[in-house]
This record gives sequence, C-alpha cells and structure tokens, in this order.
Amino acid sequence: MTGSAWRRAVRGARGWGAVAAGVLALAGLVAAAGATAAREGQEAELGFFVTSEGPGNGADLGGLEGADAHCQALAESVGAGDRTWRAYLSTQATDGQGAVNARDRIGDGPWHNAEGLEIASDVEDLHYNNAAITYEHALDENGETVASGALGDSVTRHDILTGTRMNGTAFPPGEDRTCSNWTSSGEGQAMVGHHDRYSYDTPGSSWNSAHLSRGCSQEDLVATGGAGLFYCFAAE
Repeated sequence: MTGSAWRRAVRGARGWGAVAAGVLALAGLVAAAGATAAREGQEAELGFFVTSEGPGNGADLGGLEGADAHCQALAESVGAGDRTWRAYLSTQATDGQGAVNARDRIGDGPWHNAEGLEIASDVEDLHYNNAAITYEHALDENGETVASGALGDSVTRHDILTGTRMNGTAFPPGEDRTCSNWTSSGEGQAMVGHHDRYSYDTPGSSWNSAHLSRGCSQEDLVATGGAGLFYCFAAE
C-alpha cells in the first residue's frame, strides 16, 4: 500500500470511529433521558382520586374517620397505601364541635392522578385554578373515568359528596349540607360537586359545590346523579 493510500485508510478509519462514537454518545443521551423520565414518573405518586365506590350506605360514611379509612383502603388496593389519605369533606359546626374545612385536611400538595397528571400544585391552585379537574382527569384510584351521562356514559355518577363551599370551607351552622356530618343515610341533604364540570349538558359546573342532594340515602344519591362517591387526597 502506498503512503497516500495508507493515509486515506487511516483517515477513513478515524471517520468511522467518530461516527461510532457519536452513535454511542447519542444512545447514552437517549438512555439518560429515558432514565430521567422514568424517575420523574416514579416521583409523580398517586395523590388524588375519586372513589370508585362509596361505602354503600348513602352519605353515612362513618363520619370523617370512616371516610378517611375508605380512602386509605382504596389507596392500599392499588399500592398507594404508604401515604396518608384524607377525604375531601367538610363538616358543619354543632353545639359540641367546631366546623372542619375540607381544604384544611388534605395536605399541601402537589397532587397527581393515577396517570401522573398534576391536578393541583397546592391548596390555592386547587381552589382557584382547578382546570385539571375534568371528566378526563378526575380519575378513580384504578385510573378509570367516573361515569358521566353528559359525556356519553349510560349512567351518571358525577355527584361527588363534599359538603363544601367553592373555596373549600364548611357551610355555617343551620341548614344541613353534610347529611349530619356524614353520619346519616336518612334525613338531611349534602352539597355535591361535579367531577365532569357539567350540569346536565351544560359545561361550567363546580367540581366541589354544585347543588344539594335530594337526600342522604343511597337511593336519593343515585336519583340525583351520584353514588356516594367522594374525592380522596394524599395529605402526606
């Protein structure tokens, strides 16, 4: 091989080496990006869901303690029981007990749904910039949508128990809006929100304070478009 041919061969080998090195570098970057995405996905723990089912006794949830236990059990069923779960429910003041605001019992956020989407970054964001709470994103603990007749489902279960005003606080004493602070499946009424943000076929309804239920029994909740479902948030 002549000297000039040898030099051309060396330059070619060096060129292919550079290409190979570039390919390896690119592969490394792709792998690193994938690992980062995986870590970010892992960090977006489940922190919010609508219960797939209520306890089954209408709005008698066993008080806040029973509702919290239901959230915890559903979270455990999908591997998220290592967090402390709270029901988004308010209670009204009685002669022997002060009111409890739903917004004060759910932690500081952020909260993500079962698909990793951020529902809200903090309590203020949740109540004043709550565009992420929709039929598509207010999922149950299994990552399934909750039925909405307005959006094509055969039944409607969009009435979500809250007992709460739009700013996340309890109603004043007087007219019962919490089914006796979540202990009644008979007398009383409860304020509900609409997870799909629809009132019949009209968009724009409140997610946490849309209207009062017909009553507190399971039958009454179903008759007005619900099933005794409520929101659960990871407080820790």
